[in-house]
Amino acid sequence: MMESKKEIYNLIPQQYYPKTELIKEGTAIEEVLDTIEKSNIKYPFIAKPDIGLRGSGVKKIDSVSDLKEYAEKANFDYVVQDLIPYDNEVGIFYVRYPDEKAGRITGIVSKEFLIITGNGFSTVEELIKDNPRYELQLEVLKKEFGQKLLDILPKGDKLNLVPYGNHARGAKFIDGSHWITPKLTQTINEMCLQIPGFYFGRLDIMFNTIEELEQGLNFAIVELNGAGSEPTHIYDPKHSLFFAWKELARHITYMYEISDANYKMGFPYLSHKDGMKEYGMHLEQSKKITNF
Repeated sequence: MMESKKEIYNLIPQQYYPKTELIKEGTAIEEVLDTIEKSNIKYPFIAKPDIGLRGSGVKKIDSVSDLKEYAEKANFDYVVQDLIPYDNEVGIFYVRYPDEKAGRITGIVSKEFLIITGNGFSTVEELIKDNPRYELQLEVLKKEFGQKLLDILPKGDKLNLVPYGNHARGAKFIDGSHWITPKLTQTINEMCLQIPGFYFGRLDIMFNTIEELEQGLNFAIVELNGAGSEPTHIYDPKHSLFFAWKELARHITYMYEISDANYKMGFPYLSHKDGMKEYGMHLEQSKKITNF
């Protein structure tokens, strides 16, 4: 709980993630613009809460006016980040015990975005309503797109309505664990070994092709999630509730055993008092972001 995205990015070697800058709550728009210019972050880019919640508050910023609106409304610290130029996204769950020199991939989830394809006569809203899964996001999309939902999409043109691989924002999660190979494991392991103290969690990665990702080419880390991570391949609609329980139990066991090993090396457990304090802060932060 209460993990700062920027603090986590700072642990990751720069070549693996997009340019990212932290903006403190209440920073004047002039200062934000100056930071973006100095960092050479180009429009469009992504703005998102530094301490996030399942994709809430993540927004693509297309212009200065978009940024101004976001900055004025944000009652939390946030990060601005280069848009990653790859179309595909996976979540790769990684586990390594503290005494091991190599870890393992325990699951992969691929993400199917809310993409509609024009037929030349239906409006964007009508195309959304054609898909029951997409229609569940319609009220949120109305706030995001407004009158643009009445546009007619030319035949064959594709529109990605929500370019974030997040379940709560409508992305469909598909179990991609069949992509686990010795070569991909080696590539991910070489990267994770460079992240100090990272033994358990999920790397959300955007990439070009799975073959290039396996070779360590043309990919970028969107986010690295730690102890709060879920093995999100459980959300593939083909899986049963019993499969999900079994996978959660397996991963909670990994986390317990890693925590125990770290404790024996001198890292203290989180006290109940500190845990409850963090939980209270988490609820307060979640309310802010959800309202935003």
